[in-house]
Amino acid sequence: MSDSIKVFGNVGSPYTQKILALLRYRNISYTVSWGDVVQNLSLLDIDPPKPVLLPTMVFSNGDNKKIAKTDTTPIIRELEDIYENKSVIPLSPVLNFLNYLLEDFADEWTTKYMFHYRWHFDEDAKNAKKMLVLQHKININDESMKQFSDIIANRQINRLWVVGSNSDTANLIDQSYKRYLSLMEKHLKYLPFMFGQRPSSSDFALYGQLTQLVGFDPTPRNIAYKISPRTVSWVNIMSDLSGLHDTEGIGEFFGVQNKEADNNKLNYFENNDNGWINNDEIPDSLIELFNEVGKVYIPCLIANAKAFENGDDIWETSIDGSIWKQKTFPYQVKCLKWIKDEFNKLSPDNKKLTLRLLAGSGCESILD
Repeated sequence: MSDSIKVFGNVGSPYTQKILALLRYRNISYTVSWGDVVQNLSLLDIDPPKPVLLPTMVFSNGDNKKIAKTDTTPIIRELEDIYENKSVIPLSPVLNFLNYLLEDFADEWTTKYMFHYRWHFDEDAKNAKKMLVLQHKININDESMKQFSDIIANRQINRLWVVGSNSDTANLIDQSYKRYLSLMEKHLKYLPFMFGQRPSSSDFALYGQLTQLVGFDPTPRNIAYKISPRTVSWVNIMSDLSGLHDTEGIGEFFGVQNKEADNNKLNYFENNDNGWINNDEIPDSLIELFNEVGKVYIPCLIANAKAFENGDDIWETSIDGSIWKQKTFPYQVKCLKWIKDEFNKLSPDNKKLTLRLLAGSGCESILD
């Protein structure tokens, strides 16, 4: 196990769940440690990253020195350079870009669903403040559990405004979450993953947030069971895809009974870019999902970037007919830049195709 990647995270962290599911799918050996990241790293004499986020992962640099890294999106791309087996990045440059954009939406917008439902409603907050403490230390005594539960709840509830969750935006967040679930239900009728018959990095990003929305918090879980049973089932399937793309795993996944009679399905990964859809096969359900990205997330990126440029600590903008107000995030300025960088890597023809696919969604407004 000395060659295993060390992961430090928390059960209630959607980003930890995102990376662990990806490592399982790619059959990359890892160990995971729950609890205090800084304390765990200090035991290994490894400096913590700045800032310390979940998950934190330990890599070796060229001098074989152990380095702690965080931020799942660049980490996933680094894993692509290290490991060849079962890539999660589509081969098509156009799909690669769309995958990057969708992963960013999952990490930066659908997490607002999670944070909002977890701390906006009393039932969810009571559940979260207790369970988060127990997931950190299962054998904590009742008095300490109540003390730390209240500290966590007060801190998180007071931070709701930072991500834009308040009584004015509650309906907007709720309606966006319900539209998102409806779109997932529609898409999963057509494809088992976002970009074909195999999972991409955006699948794991969406999955990470949904582990909490479907598996942890009562209110969004009840909504999901009513609107999108396919999404609920998809989350369970995504949790461990370690056998997918093995000979037996493929047959089981497609429900193949007679391998000789259904040979075309088993050879799909050889005949169709290893399971990715082609550029001309992008379903309407996926385009509609990008319409949601353009409707709710892109206006946030634009307003946040303008506020940061102007030195404003708080910004507001109109989203879907409602006023959205939140704290300025320097990190999301980077997210916008990185999306543009990914787009500018495309050839002129691929840029034109991407803009044509996203026309009218609102996403095209950030693609110079």
